[in-house]
Amino acid sequence: MGAESAEPVSTATRAVFLSYASQDTEAAQKICDALQAADLEVWFDKSELRGGDVWDRHIREQIHDCRLFIPVISANTDTRDEGYFRREWGLAVDRTRDMDEMKAFLLPVVIDDTVERSARVPEKFHGIQWTRLPGGVTPPAFVARVRKLLSPGEPDRPAKSHSPPNSVSVAMPAADGRRFALRRSAALVAVGTALVVTLGYMARQRMVPSKPPVQPATAQSIAVLPLANESGDASQQYFSDGLSEDLITALSQIPGLKVIGRHSSFQFRDSKDDSKTIGAKLGVMHLLEGSVRHAGDMVRVSAELIDTSDGSTRWSERYDRPYTDLFALQDDITRAVAGALKARLLSSEQAPSQSDRPPSGNLDAYNALLKGKSYYLRRTEDDYRKAIEQFTAAAHLDPKYALAWSSLSIALSVRADEFLSGADARHGYAEARAAADTALALAPDLSEAHVARGLVLGADFDWRGSEKEFRRALELAPNDGRAKANLGNSLASLGQVQSAIDLLQQAIVDDPLHAEWMNNLGLNLAALGRLDEGERAILKSIELQPNGHNFHTNLAGVRILRGDPGAALAAAEQEPPGAARDLALALARQIGSDRASADAALQSVIDRYADRNAYGIAEVYAVRDNADKTFEWLDRAWTNRDGGIGSLLTDSLILRYKDDPRFAAFCRKMGLPTPAEVGKRT
Repeated sequence: MGAESAEPVSTATRAVFLSYASQDTEAAQKICDALQAADLEVWFDKSELRGGDVWDRHIREQIHDCRLFIPVISANTDTRDEGYFRREWGLAVDRTRDMDEMKAFLLPVVIDDTVERSARVPEKFHGIQWTRLPGGVTPPAFVARVRKLLSPGEPDRPAKSHSPPNSVSVAMPAADGRRFALRRSAALVAVGTALVVTLGYMARQRMVPSKPPVQPATAQSIAVLPLANESGDASQQYFSDGLSEDLITALSQIPGLKVIGRHSSFQFRDSKDDSKTIGAKLGVMHLLEGSVRHAGDMVRVSAELIDTSDGSTRWSERYDRPYTDLFALQDDITRAVAGALKARLLSSEQAPSQSDRPPSGNLDAYNALLKGKSYYLRRTEDDYRKAIEQFTAAAHLDPKYALAWSSLSIALSVRADEFLSGADARHGYAEARAAADTALALAPDLSEAHVARGLVLGADFDWRGSEKEFRRALELAPNDGRAKANLGNSLASLGQVQSAIDLLQQAIVDDPLHAEWMNNLGLNLAALGRLDEGERAILKSIELQPNGHNFHTNLAGVRILRGDPGAALAAAEQEPPGAARDLALALARQIGSDRASADAALQSVIDRYADRNAYGIAEVYAVRDNADKTFEWLDRAWTNRDGGIGSLLTDSLILRYKDDPRFAAFCRKMGLPTPAEVGKRT
């Protein structure tokens, strides 16, 4: 159902087009009212009489001219095979084909508990942040976000509130609820959960989100911005991104050169910031930027090295090479950049020790690997499945391609952890184990192969074995922020929280805009009682990635730490419907005054999640100060192989029972050090 404006369409309009199914009119009206109250133009049609060429043409013109397109997604849109809203969605997606990929145009909104990964929407919607506005209740945060997207150059203005005082704010996309959401997000896969609650700490300092810190730049520092895809085919984006990431990997192996990680540098794709601003945000003195055109059997790469202090070009070159010379072309660019920076290179006769290249030089295998990486980074179950298919193809095209086997193993582990359970998860981990073993047999000095083995051992609760693999991965790739973050998460599971903090801080220097690592840092800081620092880091992670999985739930955990039930409940409510939200709400309600609500919330999570989230239920009982039930549910968590138990030694809530003999016995049963042993080590 489209929008009908009473005013003529402007060629430079900043209007919002609201598209919805007729059954969702009431919710759509709430969204419209909130936006219009903030002086934003909304095209919103409530007429039931629609049709005809004139009306259809009017709708097409509005979709063509609007600044933002908001599709309202719900169970109603999912159950309807036909509807004019589907035509509107198609027209909006068609318009994006002529747009810069980073241009904000589609802004999907979900008004109920529809699960993102299974929703019947255009594929394009799955690659964009979704916002949950239950029942259409629209908080000021969402209005402010829309205003900023409509006028990115204008200063932020507070939005007028049309939501009740306790209404929810913008929530995150749904995630699989098999494990409780208050957890560390590993660089490649979450390693357990981390609830950071300490009862009795009642400080109530208000925290304000802070901007990412400006990193001091060193002379020998560089960020590789994503090379622009000039192939005239959006489906070739994976290729230009893959080349960009390969250059990051190659430059990272030059001694003495600081190279910013992919996650941070790729945030400046098509950025309007000048080189000096980007350099300040990333803490580098140089930027490598350019473009890629892959057409038929030829590849054209244009590249230039920019000095961020004054925007001058220190080196530039254009290469036209046969596709079959791709790897030699990458080497030429790396050598040229290193020469311009006067950095010492590895021997030109020696291939980098950590490389994305197949040993046979099979370009089809390499191409499949790049496609797999592109799917993997989208982080949906369907995309993980596609990534697994591409990594499998790469491994079959070149059976000695260790990186393909490593990537396959990692993708299988992540999918099993986030989306599978029971026999399906066990089968996924078995396949991941076999792929990791193959990778290590082929390339024992490949960092990614040790990461793959570390993830599999972590799933087996082999804590020491997992730590050993992650430590070896870091030894092989000492400049890789992902290796530092993985080892940090592993050490946190063993109770070595300060060591985890140190590694995460080092990783963030390499990738200063990595929201997940910032969130993990915040959790570990809070686990040591450094609540102010921890909350600032979590708020910063939300600022960097508003749709980050579990970020708001982790914020609720810190607010439980502060003994603030209202703030904790408000944060927990921002999680999308599912087990993570239910358990977060249950925890927050335990410290409130409404005991009937607390009891009902506990019973609800027991009824719904006893088999798949016993650890979370143990946490709820710990908040209720019921030691017997806490240990009963911890035993069930161990029996069920609940991944949450990996958080035991950083979970301040459960650690309130650290002096109970049952706690030490439980640690020994799991193969973890006891709190006393951790204390001696630190």
